[in-house]
Amino acid sequence: MLLVAQAFPDRRLSDIPGEIFKELTASGFGAGLAPGSSVAIGVGSRGISNIDTIVRAVVDYWKSRQCVPFIFPAMGSHGAATAEGQTDVLAHYGITPETMGCELRSSLDVISLGTSPEGIEVFLDKHASQAAGVFLVGRIKQHTDFAGKIESGLYKMMAIGLGKWAGAKNYHMHAHRLGLEGVIRSVGRQVLGSGKILGGLAILEDAFHNTAKLAAVPAASMEAREEELLALSKTWAATLPLDLDLLIIDEMGKNFSGAGMDTKIINRGVEGQINPWPGLPHVERIFVRGLSDHSYGNASGIGLAEIVTDRLANAIDNNATWLNVLTATTPRCGKLPIHFPTDRECIERVVPTIGKLDFTQVRIGWIANTLAVSPIALSENMRAEIEANPLLSIIQEAHELPYGADNNLINVFQPAH
Repeated sequence: MLLVAQAFPDRRLSDIPGEIFKELTASGFGAGLAPGSSVAIGVGSRGISNIDTIVRAVVDYWKSRQCVPFIFPAMGSHGAATAEGQTDVLAHYGITPETMGCELRSSLDVISLGTSPEGIEVFLDKHASQAAGVFLVGRIKQHTDFAGKIESGLYKMMAIGLGKWAGAKNYHMHAHRLGLEGVIRSVGRQVLGSGKILGGLAILEDAFHNTAKLAAVPAASMEAREEELLALSKTWAATLPLDLDLLIIDEMGKNFSGAGMDTKIINRGVEGQINPWPGLPHVERIFVRGLSDHSYGNASGIGLAEIVTDRLANAIDNNATWLNVLTATTPRCGKLPIHFPTDRECIERVVPTIGKLDFTQVRIGWIANTLAVSPIALSENMRAEIEANPLLSIIQEAHELPYGADNNLINVFQPAH
């Protein structure tokens, strides 16, 4: 294996709170709210870089407008679809009443906002409905399940996030008829029509998942603005550099992707499709070594792998996993793959299924998780392709797969993002 760096541009912002205050002040958010008005700040469950810093800056902005902000989880059925579980998810990201300087209200209770023109009953978190206005904080990026002009972002948060478990179940069922993008637009427009949404702060990350752009998005222009920001985000997205026969992933989990592994990295579909996304590197087999502690036992997406370890299988909370995949109407994502006790046995068992008689020709890649694809370990048989690519550089010369005495791989990466 060679350790290889990918030359993605570093777009990180140097002053996140300052950028947020500048953006939100210029937008005029809160101009129509009387002093003392309550503002509900919706925060999701994804592993967004600097999310605690970002949310605290948003809280401070609303305080500067003489409003009374509070935070509520906007995460559908995540956190095992319980108020306590969703509070715990936020706490794991450093978002608590103490660190944020405001109240945190968590509940699965919702109110109905009526039915959209497409026939979808729309729901809103009850706590949020009682505020003078709702403000969203979310990352705009590619969705794991589909490709469109609006995917993951503020619009999706208005639908799946604000609707809690009741909304998430309902919307995913309608997605079989309308497609997920159609549902997101339909529900988002209905939520905007309630007059409760003030707008949001859109977060864009670069290929290294640094906070790269923070954009104030007023409710009146949210749909068009989100399309523009998603198009930009896609140009910054990381990918695997080469086709692979076997991709080894140290950890999967909800903190890395809604599907546990970013489907636009591993080139998988949530309905079991292999290599469905055009233009992405081809990945023949996937071996996942572990489940992140930050996923709280939720192994949604495990069905996208061909083989896993016993320790991953034993770390799964079936209740959290099954609830999530059934709510998302993607039951294949909850299927348990073949599993063996050690990394060595998993690799030795899966390699013959690739179809190459000469093991030295098997193209192996190894990453920490799908949020961290640089550096990546690549087998030496790809050296010529690596050296011919100006965006790749070898940062550690060839070494054998580093097995410990327990026949499990020794991590060659920094601690996972």
